[in-house]
Amino acid sequence: MKNIASHAGAATSAITRSLRAKAVGAAVLAMAAITATVPAHAWEPTKPVEFVIPAGTGGGADQMARLLQGIVIKYKLMKEPLIVVNKSGGAGAEGFLAVKEAKGDPHKIIISLSNLFTTPMATGVPFNWKDMTPVAMMALDQFVLWTNVDAPYKTAGEYVAAAKAAGPSKFKMAGTGSKQEDQIITVALEKATGTKFIYVPFKGGGEVAVQLVGGHVHSTVNNPIEAVAQWRAGKLRALCVFDDQRMAFKTKVTDTQSWNDVPTCKEAGVPTNYTMLRGIFMPAGVTPDQLAFYVDLLTKVAATPEWKEYMEKGAFNPTFMTGKPFADWLTTAEATHRTLMSEAGFLAANK
Repeated sequence: MKNIASHAGAATSAITRSLRAKAVGAAVLAMAAITATVPAHAWEPTKPVEFVIPAGTGGGADQMARLLQGIVIKYKLMKEPLIVVNKSGGAGAEGFLAVKEAKGDPHKIIISLSNLFTTPMATGVPFNWKDMTPVAMMALDQFVLWTNVDAPYKTAGEYVAAAKAAGPSKFKMAGTGSKQEDQIITVALEKATGTKFIYVPFKGGGEVAVQLVGGHVHSTVNNPIEAVAQWRAGKLRALCVFDDQRMAFKTKVTDTQSWNDVPTCKEAGVPTNYTMLRGIFMPAGVTPDQLAFYVDLLTKVAATPEWKEYMEKGAFNPTFMTGKPFADWLTTAEATHRTLMSEAGFLAANK
């Protein structure tokens, strides 16, 4: 069996590299869109829009959705309210099925992580991303290997050595959900380094960070935005980022470190890569005019100073994408996740 990390490094990294080159141009176009005078839309919501989060409160998806909601309110980008609703049951299946069942309803949107792929593959729930209408990729999210600042290991190499020395299933790795992104990365880390962790799932990234600060687990693979407050407060240590190059942001976050100071896991001797989707979808069966409204809305959101600040603070890859390029990316990412899930032994029997 091939190393799971090699697939993530080859497939996911290739996607990410090709998208980075487009990010600057997309941001310029987005800023022009929000400052330009735009004629009335052919369609606009006529009642409150339900904004589904297929994850728990406090995590990266929840934070992003609520910021997006706040920007829409601040800039009065919609006449009707945007109502955030968490539907985290079944590793997000509750949220995805709610949108699938709302076929043709333009008053429901959902923010998606890569559980868009992993949840149906792992559970066999009758859902696929093609059961929805892709609206926009808002960003690609990173994963960081975090430990408690009071732990004796200062680098990823030291941490892996300590996990090996402790023996199989002695170190606890916390993550969000089972057979989802965090556990996929944990398995990749095990295969790349010859270690074996106890994976402990929680409902959201906020809870994961709290568990690590409290010393109840040894490490996490939280997204930057989910642990930045604890990192800034000197409670956590960022050992490495699971990407093929360092995060670009060089403004100091802690007293001594910027995101750019965090080495890649490959640099640290842990050759494991993975980035995650942050995207917005609508139900299937909506009209082109209804889709166009939300594409325009999200383009304006992505151009605001608040969004750009959030992208930097959370160390996101700020890739914005709509239309066919986004659909093509989803097709490739689905195939990559199927390979990762298969090699980790996470595919449901009927998948």
